[in-house]
Amino acid sequence: MNKILEPVRMDLPHLAGPLPGPRAKAVMERDARAVSSSYTRGYPLVAESASGAMVQDVDGNRFLDFNAGIAVVAAGHCHPRVVDAIQKQAARLIHMSGTDFYYDEMVTLAEKLAEIAPGDVERRVSFGNSGAEAVEGCIKLARWSTGRDKIIAFFGAFHGRTMGALSLTARKSVQRAGFGPLIPGVVHAPYPNCYRCPFGQKEETCAVECVKHIEETLLKTIAPPEETAAIVVEVVQGEGGYVVPPKKFFDELARVARQNGILLVCDEVQSGMGRTGKMWAAEHFDVVPDIFAVAKGIASGMPLGATVARADLMTWPPGAHASTFGGNPVCCAAALATIALLQEGLVENAARMGAHIRSRIDDWPARFPTVGQVRGLGLMIGIEMVRDQRTREKAPQIRDRVVDLAFERGLLVLGAGENSLRLCPPLVVTREQCDFAVDTLEECLKLAV
Repeated sequence: MNKILEPVRMDLPHLAGPLPGPRAKAVMERDARAVSSSYTRGYPLVAESASGAMVQDVDGNRFLDFNAGIAVVAAGHCHPRVVDAIQKQAARLIHMSGTDFYYDEMVTLAEKLAEIAPGDVERRVSFGNSGAEAVEGCIKLARWSTGRDKIIAFFGAFHGRTMGALSLTARKSVQRAGFGPLIPGVVHAPYPNCYRCPFGQKEETCAVECVKHIEETLLKTIAPPEETAAIVVEVVQGEGGYVVPPKKFFDELARVARQNGILLVCDEVQSGMGRTGKMWAAEHFDVVPDIFAVAKGIASGMPLGATVARADLMTWPPGAHASTFGGNPVCCAAALATIALLQEGLVENAARMGAHIRSRIDDWPARFPTVGQVRGLGLMIGIEMVRDQRTREKAPQIRDRVVDLAFERGLLVLGAGENSLRLCPPLVVTREQCDFAVDTLEECLKLAV
C-alpha cells in the first residue's frame, strides 16, 4: 500500500439524523441574511471539519466528498503533510509580498512549476490568488508579448468571474448578464463535444470542423491573425460538462496557432495537478502550451494561482503585472507539499481509481436509460443525463434529482454543464470509497426517473 495514502484513509459516510440538522439550519438562516445572494448552493451541507475524502457537518453527519471542494483539495482535506507545511510556515513567515521583496518559498515553487510543466521549455511564473487571476495573467501576457488584442475562446468555457476571465467565459448567461461591456476583442468558437457536435459530425470530424471554423471563418472575418494574440482553451472543459475532446482537436489547434503566430494558452485550473491521472491534462494530448493557468488543486485548499509561460514571453517590465498576496509564503508551502505528494503517488492513484470507476460505470448507458454518455480522464469524470437516448434530450431535472438523492445518502456530488454529473474526488480516494460512490449513484439513478 502506498504510504502517503495511509494517513488520510477514512470511514464511509454516516448520517446521524435528518438533513439538514438543527445546527445546519441555524447557520443557513444566518447565511441568508449576511452572505451574497450570488452564491450557488446545491444542497444544505454546512461543513465543520474534513479529512481525506470525508467531510463532517455541524450536526455530526459524515459525507464522502466526490467534489474535492470543487476539484481543489487534490491531496485530500487537511492532509497531515500539507497541514504540517502550513503550520510551520505560518509560525515562521506569513506574508512579505513577493511583488516588492524576495523570499525562498516563492522562488522554490516557481522553479518546481517550471520543472513539472508540460514540454521541455524554459518557463517563468507569475503568482496570483485564484484561477480567475491566473487566467487574467494569461490574457495580459498574451496581449503584451504579441502586441495583438484579439483572443479566441470557446463556447461552454468557464475561465472565471473577474472581468477579463468572464469575457472568455461562455458557459451560461447568468454568469455574464448585467456585467457588460466586457473586455473587447474576445470571440468564441465551438468546442468539440463530439457527443453533441454543433456541426452534426462524429468524433475526429467534429474536432476538425471546430478548428476549421476558427481557421476559415474567425481568422478571415472578425479575428484576423495579425490582430489575434491567443487561443485560450480548457484542455478538458470543466464547468461546461467535463467534456474531453479528441486528440485531433489539439493537433489541429496547435497547427493553426503555430502557422499564424498565435499563442496557445491552456486553462489547466480544474484539469491540472494530477486530476486526470497525469500531472497536466495537456499531457494526454501531447500539447505544449505557450502559456497556461493553474490554480485549484495546486495548494490543496489554500488560495493560490499561477500563470506559467515560456520564459521568452514573460519579459514584461517591473510593475506591468503583480499581486500583493499572490505567492504568499504559506500558500507556497502548501503547494510544495501538495506537489510532493502528487509526485510520490497521488497522480498514479488518480489514474488507478479513475480506471476503476470507469470499469464500473462505462456500461451505464446500456443499463440506465437516463444515462447518455460517460466520459472523462482519471478522476475527472462526467456522466450525462438524458430523457431519451435516441434523441439525446437533455435531462437537467433528473441530474439535479440524482445530486439530491446522493446527498441524502451521504455522497457529495455536483452537476456540470446543463445535464451532467461531475465526479472529482480528492486524489487520495480509496477503492472502497469509489465503490461506495458508484453503488450509491446506481441506487439514485434507479430512483430518479
